[in-house]
Amino acid sequence: MLAVPDMAAPSAGLRQRRPGRAGAPDGAPGAAPAASPEPPEAGLAAAAPPLSPGTFWLTRIVLLRSIAFLYFVAFLVAFHQNKQLIGEKGLLPCKLYLQDVKKYFKGKVGLDALSYAPTLIWFLDWSAMDSTLDCLALAGLAGAAFVLLTGCANMVLMFLLWLLYLSLVNVGQIWWVLRWESQLLETGFLGIFLCPLWSLSRLPQGSPPSRIVIWSFRWLIFRIMLGAGLIKIRGDRCWRELTCMDYHYETQPVPNPISYFMHRSPWWFHRFETLVNHFIELLVPFFLLLGRRMVILHGLLQILFQVLLIISGNLSFLNWLTVVPSLACFDDASLGLLFGRRLRERAARLQRPGTRGQSPALGSCVRSVLNVSLGLLITYLSIPVVLNLLSSRQVMNTSFNSLRIVNTYGAFGSITKERTEVILQGTSSLDPNDPTAVWEEFEFKCKPGDLRRRPCLISPYHYRLDWLMWFAAFQTYEQNEWIIHLAGKLLAQEEETLSLLATNPFAGRDPPRWIRGEHFRYKFSQPGGKHARDGKWWIRKRIGPYFPPVNLQGLRKFFEDRNWPYPVQD
Repeated sequence: MLAVPDMAAPSAGLRQRRPGRAGAPDGAPGAAPAASPEPPEAGLAAAAPPLSPGTFWLTRIVLLRSIAFLYFVAFLVAFHQNKQLIGEKGLLPCKLYLQDVKKYFKGKVGLDALSYAPTLIWFLDWSAMDSTLDCLALAGLAGAAFVLLTGCANMVLMFLLWLLYLSLVNVGQIWWVLRWESQLLETGFLGIFLCPLWSLSRLPQGSPPSRIVIWSFRWLIFRIMLGAGLIKIRGDRCWRELTCMDYHYETQPVPNPISYFMHRSPWWFHRFETLVNHFIELLVPFFLLLGRRMVILHGLLQILFQVLLIISGNLSFLNWLTVVPSLACFDDASLGLLFGRRLRERAARLQRPGTRGQSPALGSCVRSVLNVSLGLLITYLSIPVVLNLLSSRQVMNTSFNSLRIVNTYGAFGSITKERTEVILQGTSSLDPNDPTAVWEEFEFKCKPGDLRRRPCLISPYHYRLDWLMWFAAFQTYEQNEWIIHLAGKLLAQEEETLSLLATNPFAGRDPPRWIRGEHFRYKFSQPGGKHARDGKWWIRKRIGPYFPPVNLQGLRKFFEDRNWPYPVQD
């Protein structure tokens, strides 16, 4: 069979005779070999041209599936924990929060209230808030699962996912204030503009990914990494002295088993990894300005860096999420090996001139206008962000607009040098001051407590209560009134609240009469040392009381003053 040359027109696949041999019979010297009975399409597929650099048809599929995966995890966390944290009987009910916002704006749900807390819940049923929260989370799960499994999405579907998550974040209060909430919303917002307006095809003809959107993703990863690097250099002096990693693995919010061993690395290794951190965050972002090869190198280095962070800690889905804009550093030519032959061939055909249609459809025109508008919007909203990056008083993880479209980012500007934990204990004793009273500890899902329990490994999942307990440990209970609300619910043994914990020492028994918070200093045990041989991952020393013993009756006025529902024993 003739080797088919790389030609664009289908007619080029027909057998051609050599000049001067037009009359040569088949099989005669100089005649062309007999044509194979294979259909012409097979020959064309075998000779499909390689993917050219500079287009992003396949990149879009990878980006959309990655964003959908993060949405799926986020909505799953919301579905599992919404009711316990912000539901009707939650630790900080969102219904009370919205009522306070409404009251602040003179009892009206107008533009002021909507701009302060943009959420669909304003227009939904508040009498069954738990069901409303569940419906939002389940709708998000269904939409994210569809995009994740199919790799197909349009602007309408991605907008709905973004709006659903925005609606939860803006009523989540302190449970939804961490960096990755705004980062997911900004990433998801950019994902809207990756897609065609209506089509659900993975490779929609006539709707190539806009370079404006691709560069918006690159601008996002540039700000994330440079912001994180600058806040470190301007913040804790241990980053300048290269000693922060001496403490980080032990004192980070939720260590994992690898953190235990990384903490005991030699001093020179900690210095080296701090230098690597500065290189990745302060210098590598500028590779984005140095041409295609350096852009790809930037993407590889950033993804490798995030993978190392995932391995060494439980930072929720933060590092997984930071991988996503780095994927925009790769074009079709660099991602082709991730896809099957048929999809590569379709992408290659779309790269050829003249395969995108003679005249753009209305949807493509609308999409082009929207993409240009996106570029202008990102430019305008980036002005305060850039000024913040240049400021010696840089703030991190801040949104300058309630839609959280363009935000400032940063991580670990200061490092805690000691780990402290709040341990909640209950007793059935009538007198909490009785020295013979037996105090039993409540165990959380992931945060350190039991000295013999191995650190958990949960990333990208996120236990919101465990994270807030880490913040509460270096503050006071007066600054975290929700922890007293939590104590009241444990006194009442409310099932929904108990589902946030790993163990309940009073399961199957009478509820505790008293709950108290104790403050401890925690340290990793020495691998192979005395405590480790005894099965202990941690050693601890009591600092003192965090909050005094409380009982349910004594908390009644505390609850009434805050309009919290009084806990009822299940």
